[in-house]
Amino acid sequence: MSPTTKMRDATQLPLVGDRHVDPHSYPAGIAFLDGQYLPMSQAKVSVLDWGFLHSDATYDTVHVWNGSFFRLDLHLDRFFAGLEKLRMTIPFDRDGVTEILHNCVALSGHRAAYVEMLCTRGASPTFSRDPRQAINRFMAFAVPFGSVANTEQLQRGLRLAISDKVRIPPASIDPAIKNYHWLDLVRGLYDAYDRGAETALILDFNGNVAEGPGFNVFAVRNGELSTPAIGVLPGITRRTVFDLCGEEGLTAKAADVSVASLKAADEVFITSTAGGIMPVTRIDGAGVADGKVGPVTSRLMALYWQKHDDPAWSSRVNYP
Repeated sequence: MSPTTKMRDATQLPLVGDRHVDPHSYPAGIAFLDGQYLPMSQAKVSVLDWGFLHSDATYDTVHVWNGSFFRLDLHLDRFFAGLEKLRMTIPFDRDGVTEILHNCVALSGHRAAYVEMLCTRGASPTFSRDPRQAINRFMAFAVPFGSVANTEQLQRGLRLAISDKVRIPPASIDPAIKNYHWLDLVRGLYDAYDRGAETALILDFNGNVAEGPGFNVFAVRNGELSTPAIGVLPGITRRTVFDLCGEEGLTAKAADVSVASLKAADEVFITSTAGGIMPVTRIDGAGVADGKVGPVTSRLMALYWQKHDDPAWSSRVNYP
């Protein structure tokens, strides 16, 4: 025990001068909580909130690039659909949430931002276990943009490992409801780290490839694209790939993707709001094809970022 450490039992009041020091640091940003805008470091939820105690929450994330939201309408569609499926209500309609998200970004000043809207089940005033008695809680925040893959990884491609962990089946949790049930994904990540990889994919209940922590995956074979169809979040960037393929005359389909077929692909890439379209060049230690970023992946990556300048796909933030 250090000289400055003082022991006392839990029934005693805090000693004079004692105070809790938050050991965490927070990214620069602005949050909306309980009707007010706050610095990220001041945005707190109760430990009795069901979002914390039971992971009873839904959320969605959208990014801002060069001062514009990208495909915000699609993210709002998914968020409000999740609220309805989970029987949650918030005191804001679609326009209200849009205004709050714009305000969070504008007040933060970020031109490239990761923006989240979320709703927890909240807490019951009586600590009831009946979810109908909990008061749902909406919040939002904007912090600097971050990517699943860093600059080096985007250039050379990610090193990925396939874990034998199985994604929560859709019969248990509808994967279209974006949620915080990530223990299967986190365990898969540790499997990947133990094998010298940088990120992971886990399997669906049939033993096919499912998804990774915060991203979908695509395989390219003979110029045709495929992505897992079941047990995965229908990501907005995943949908954007389908839209881009439609414009470019490329064939893309959602279907079962076996581990063997993924490893035998000509190209592999992952998709996420946090990073867009990101190449994968090694799986389980072996190169994908020649181990280099492929032409279809490169083409789609360039098109994806070009679309950020298209007013049909983006909406400007009104900064002060």
